[in-house]
Amino acid sequence: MVMNTNPSKDVATLEEQQKERILNPIERPTVTQDLSENVILTTVDDLYNWARLSSLWPMLYGTACCFIEFAAMIGSRFDFDRFGLVPRSSPRQADLIITAGTITMKMAPALVRLYEQMPEPKYVIAMGACTITGGMFSVDSPTAVRGVDKLIPVDVYIPGCPPRPEAIMDAIVKLRKKVANESMQEQAQISQTHRYYSTTHSMKAVPTILTGKYLQSETREAPPKELTEAMGMPVPPALKSSQKQEDTVVAVVTEFGRTVKVNGTR
Repeated sequence: MVMNTNPSKDVATLEEQQKERILNPIERPTVTQDLSENVILTTVDDLYNWARLSSLWPMLYGTACCFIEFAAMIGSRFDFDRFGLVPRSSPRQADLIITAGTITMKMAPALVRLYEQMPEPKYVIAMGACTITGGMFSVDSPTAVRGVDKLIPVDVYIPGCPPRPEAIMDAIVKLRKKVANESMQEQAQISQTHRYYSTTHSMKAVPTILTGKYLQSETREAPPKELTEAMGMPVPPALKSSQKQEDTVVAVVTEFGRTVKVNGTR
């Protein structure tokens, strides 16, 4: 039996052999199973998008009943925190705004200002029929905006009156897929344009139908002649006689700082 008296020499020989094998390989090196399990190949875009889609911070913006369904998402039953969503109350700390409810003409400039204060990249989810098209208020309301996309660009639409929390979760999943496919170079080339009061989306002023003329009728007991004819309702003789009589009106006149009651006829 031969004993090795110089083990350091054998170690140096093995290191030389490994170095020679790396510098002058006899065969093409292959990726072993251990290497494939411990090394992840990716791009900067994928890493950047993965970090963003896992931490979408929505801003609380509810103007009508749709926000009740959005508030249900915060509870433990649906728990939208598992998507990384942290609700914020400041636009400077949010990158997602979910417009839930009717947008009026008076609220439109405030919404545009909130959107402009959000840092890039930012996204918008339109929730509910009132937000998308004006909903039930789109026919005769002179103050409702017929779609929030006339004010700010929308990424995902959620139809419904109101939509269920499951629909909100589906919209968030679709938005995450959109974020995952974005590129940093394309985002730098795309310029955000705000379409508030633009030529393409000009807001139509609708005259109001509530003029208050029904308050100017003669009396509640004696309906107007036009109303009785339209309804086909016969008028009792007592009411006919009361319509012919002149109503006494009490007018208040201020004269030299004194209030005097004067009886007159109309």
